[in-house]
Amino acid sequence: MTTLIDPKMGDVEADASSTKRRSLLSLTGSLLAEISLPKLILVWFLLVALPALVLGLVPLVGTAWLAQFSRSLASSYRGIWPFIILLIVAAIGWLGGKPLHRAAEQGFWSLNSLAIQPAYALFREAVRHFLEAMFESRLNEKRRARLRGVSAAVAGLLLCLFCLAVIAVSWPYSRWTGDLSDLTAPLSLVVPTLANALIILCIYCAGAALVWGLADAAMDQPQGFIGFSHQSELTRKWRVAHLSDIHVVGEQYGFRIESGRSGPRGNDRLAQLFVRLSAIDSENRLDHILITGDITDAGRSPEWAEFSTTLSRYPELAERTLLLPGNHDINVVDRANPARLDLPISPARRLREMRALSGMATVQSNRVRVVDHSTWELGATLAQALAPYRTDIATFADRGGFRLAASLATIWAEAFPMILPPNEDEGLGIILLDSTAQTHFSFTNALGLISSEQSKAIKAVIKRFPRASWIVALHHHLIEYPGLSKAFSVRIGTALINGSWFVRQLQQLGDRIIVMHGHRHIDWIGHCGKLKIVSAPSPVMGSTGRDVTHFHVHTFGIDREGVLVMLPPERVDVPGSDLSV
Repeated sequence: MTTLIDPKMGDVEADASSTKRRSLLSLTGSLLAEISLPKLILVWFLLVALPALVLGLVPLVGTAWLAQFSRSLASSYRGIWPFIILLIVAAIGWLGGKPLHRAAEQGFWSLNSLAIQPAYALFREAVRHFLEAMFESRLNEKRRARLRGVSAAVAGLLLCLFCLAVIAVSWPYSRWTGDLSDLTAPLSLVVPTLANALIILCIYCAGAALVWGLADAAMDQPQGFIGFSHQSELTRKWRVAHLSDIHVVGEQYGFRIESGRSGPRGNDRLAQLFVRLSAIDSENRLDHILITGDITDAGRSPEWAEFSTTLSRYPELAERTLLLPGNHDINVVDRANPARLDLPISPARRLREMRALSGMATVQSNRVRVVDHSTWELGATLAQALAPYRTDIATFADRGGFRLAASLATIWAEAFPMILPPNEDEGLGIILLDSTAQTHFSFTNALGLISSEQSKAIKAVIKRFPRASWIVALHHHLIEYPGLSKAFSVRIGTALINGSWFVRQLQQLGDRIIVMHGHRHIDWIGHCGKLKIVSAPSPVMGSTGRDVTHFHVHTFGIDREGVLVMLPPERVDVPGSDLSV
């Protein structure tokens, strides 16, 4: 029998979102043709226009209210009403407490991440990319580090000047005082409201850009790590297999989103990977197997099922495996259509979060602990923290719905960071972070963000174990590392938006921290000052056919001076097969 089209080999439909098969221009054209304009308008209104309107109206409504308050105060009978209103507002704030604070902080960081920090990141990476490309042949690592510092300062200054220019153009259209008569003609407030919002944002952005630019210029720039230690220098050690971006698919002959037909098919490499891990563990026991995100290709149930099935074949490895989420586990709205939008009020993202949380809980819920966000103390195990919500989560997964999604809104945020405490005062602990930004568009799913709550929790936990060493694990790379990116779009579209800020937070915690991440599939070990950073390659993505991929087993230890050090990594090759096209 003659086969006209071999279904195992896929076809052009498998390349719908592939950045390896299609150009960025081609993908953009598809997005413009397929995007839902009503959804786009609604998303834009909820995420941009509504916060901007609120921001711009505050001066007008606030001054109008103060004027009315002062007039009412002159009348002893009517003057009591403003005080009653103040008491009601104060009571709402007091009773709302933590949820209101979290909502306000999330709103601020959402606006920050949508409009402010990406602008600075765009300027910074554009300047760096341009200068590095121009002087590429004359740059060594130290010169590249200096150039990165200078370009950060230049980018901050350029963005500041740009914001000041926007302020100058917008100022004639702004108005900063209002009265109650404005409410009779609300349309007259539209232009000054928008101008006010733009000016407020630009004032903040101008100041923040200067601060961020100077801070980034003054910080230690990333450089390759060469200070590996020797086994004889260690007083204690731990072996950690670092995996990332395994992109499990839910079909035997499934193709991955980014690779299309230019990447591995099915989960054959994943099976080979665990065969190699099991053999290594039998020869020299591993202390931990750490998977830093993108466990699945699109966060779908069949993909989590495939991963769980594979891991269940190796119970001796599963009991030492730790997981954290990546952008592909949470942020992919539709694996077949990158133009599809997820409304901010949609329960779809919550469902992906619950799937990921369930997958992580299956592996590690009795070993990791969560942080109590009211006291910043180390709290219950993940299993205990999730126990009150088990029924609601199961019902939501079965039925969906806005009401159940809203009732589960805080679970994801309060589950991170997950902490594997050290088993002794001078042992090794592991902190698992969620670095996925809240995006609602498949094409922008790769952006990352570390919340201030997670940063505060890290500091509290490390303070509790002052003599311990720590692996801080997340999915996204902290900052753009040395070496020119293949494409500027990759440099911008995959960034941890507040990464350089997070580097500075970690640097304050001493030299007993190693950061481990994945995301960019880059095999790199380096440092920012004393902060050591390990970036994992993908043992699944990037190679076809019988091409060999790899991952690393790392040995960390404490030297005689009590410093956390690394031995040279052990490279483990993963063979391909005919099933990987």
